[in-house]
Amino acid sequence: MNITSLTALFALCFSIACSPANTPADATFQTASGDVNFTVETVASGLQVPWALAWLPNGDILVTERPGRVRIVEKGKLREKPVFVVPDVEPSSESGLMDISLHPDFAKNKFIYLAYSYNTDGKKVKVVRYVYKNGEFTEPKIVIDNIPGAPNHAGMRARFGPDGKLYITAGDSTDWDLAQDLSSLAGKVLRLNDDGSIPKDNPFVGRKDVRAEIWTYGNRNPQGIAFQPATGLVFETEHGPSSFEGKGSGGDEVNILEAGKNYGWPVIHHTEKRDGMESPLLEYSPACAPASAMFYTGSVFKPFVGNFFFGCLRGQRIIRVRLDGRKVVGQEDLVSGAYGRIRDVAQGPDGFIYFTTSNQDGRGRPAADDDRILRIVPKPVDPPKAKEKPANAQ
Repeated sequence: MNITSLTALFALCFSIACSPANTPADATFQTASGDVNFTVETVASGLQVPWALAWLPNGDILVTERPGRVRIVEKGKLREKPVFVVPDVEPSSESGLMDISLHPDFAKNKFIYLAYSYNTDGKKVKVVRYVYKNGEFTEPKIVIDNIPGAPNHAGMRARFGPDGKLYITAGDSTDWDLAQDLSSLAGKVLRLNDDGSIPKDNPFVGRKDVRAEIWTYGNRNPQGIAFQPATGLVFETEHGPSSFEGKGSGGDEVNILEAGKNYGWPVIHHTEKRDGMESPLLEYSPACAPASAMFYTGSVFKPFVGNFFFGCLRGQRIIRVRLDGRKVVGQEDLVSGAYGRIRDVAQGPDGFIYFTTSNQDGRGRPAADDDRILRIVPKPVDPPKAKEKPANAQ
């Protein structure tokens, strides 16, 4: 059986394993640790593979759809027509229009960044900066392009760190060897200034035959990156090997990224160790397919403050990790199996936790209103029951 046939079989197994996500609206849950009771509400429905969320200062939500559309939820309602359609996107399999991020100084400069796949003499990935004026995407500027791409393992997130730099997660484009090749941008996490120029303190600046954009390498297919508020540590989620690659299955990772370090792929994977390479902080087998990353900093859910969250596609859940700096204190699953495949998880300005489903991506069994944006809100407090009067009371 050739690789193409194995890939098709693998995708079919994903689809069969996924059941329709028919959990009713406003379903209520309790964390396994019992410290939070919450309700899940539907924010918007009828989307097609929503990939990432970003909030405008007025509270409206921008959401990317993998086929190439940017949609907007205005005052709690999804606008029927897209606010923007990326003209040169090439969606196929896992790739297409992926991340969206606002510049930290968006209120002044109106910069929005889109990360997506395109095709010029082969599949590639790029990040483009736009100016968002009067509800329109204008003045496109390429921040970085010609990142090796493929229908699968295209990454990608493009998120600003507390240092004001743009961190970009790039997949290995299904070519393992590129992850260890420092002349290639594939299988790396990149670090750039907001205009695409290279920071002078990047770890490989000045080295011949090494791309100076590289911040870490040996990354297989990272799709989540977030910054721990108290420490500034960079946490990343990364998909492990697929069974048809001959390196076992599972092996999904949470890593703490540090400048210049080698995270091992494809030389080591799962919990393997080797001198000069980093093993993951957390490893998941069977695979959960981690697709996002966020730290909770709001005031609505006090027990969640400082916790790390990520959505799982194959695992059909949100994983909550309690941390003490670098140390994992505990972890638990939220909404397991209730909504199908989950991709983005993000904190809104209201302090609620928003997440997107990915049941229309060809590997799930969508419910009638999929795909959706949902949010976790506190469970309403039941009003106290009135005391009953004795039967002989007047």
